[in-house]
Amino acid sequence: MTETTSLTTGRTREELPPAPAGRRFDWGQPFVYLVALVIAAVAIGPVIYVFLGGLRTTADLNANPAGLPDPWTIDNWVRVLTSTRFWGNVGASTLLAVATTVGVVVLGIMAAFVLARYDFRGRGALYTLFAAGLMFPLTVAALPLTLLLRTLGLHGTYLGVIIPGIAFALPTTIIILVPFLKAIPEELEEAAAIDGASRIGYFWRILLPLSMPGLVTVGVLAFVASWNGYLLPLLVISTGTLPQDFWPLPLGVTQFSTQYSQDTGAVLAYTSLAMIPALVFFLLAEKRIVGGLQGAVKG
Repeated sequence: MTETTSLTTGRTREELPPAPAGRRFDWGQPFVYLVALVIAAVAIGPVIYVFLGGLRTTADLNANPAGLPDPWTIDNWVRVLTSTRFWGNVGASTLLAVATTVGVVVLGIMAAFVLARYDFRGRGALYTLFAAGLMFPLTVAALPLTLLLRTLGLHGTYLGVIIPGIAFALPTTIIILVPFLKAIPEELEEAAAIDGASRIGYFWRILLPLSMPGLVTVGVLAFVASWNGYLLPLLVISTGTLPQDFWPLPLGVTQFSTQYSQDTGAVLAYTSLAMIPALVFFLLAEKRIVGGLQGAVKG
């Protein structure tokens, strides 16, 4: 007989599942994890060193630069936190980052809305022009930008940093937002028009809430880029008449490290405290950034 019934299970031999084959070890997985750990160590290692260095005395750093704090001390952090220069730098960076972010989000969503939802002559060329802005670095525009700001009377002012910062962030913003707006069904706009909503009402009540993930993504990217920006404030502010207490943090760190170059512990404490706001802001919005970029790719 080709089919015999099993007394224990009541199933035929042909119905029994095949014996599991031996699983081979995949050498690729450990290699991937090893590479990821090495990259993470290279990226996080300097940050950890800066934070630990801020908790050490200068004598301890000079005696053993690669060691752990011995003794642990917060005197460097207290000195930085009680200085008016640090809080002046924080205020300047906050003002520049918030103003730049608001300008990027407002102008970016309006430009992306026109490019994504309206068909007009030259739309493709205009979108290509914005995309080409991604390949136009600030270093190339340093000299003409400086001359232009001097002509307009904006050199040495916060506006001289905010306006170019918005301009250089708009290409990335539009590239991310246009797919979001294209993915929104046109039937929603038609239904809103039937209900009596104007184009502005549709834009404000329907389009903005649906594109919020993309707006959060471009807003976070613009904020972090402005907070960490160094070259543009260096070209515009450092050669102006603003006091050093009102320079943004990247310039403040450079000036502080130059003035107190012998006090390594205080310099590391100042640097670590300057990094904390951007790190916290980026970590809190990490999921929204990833979700926004995924939505842009899908669109």
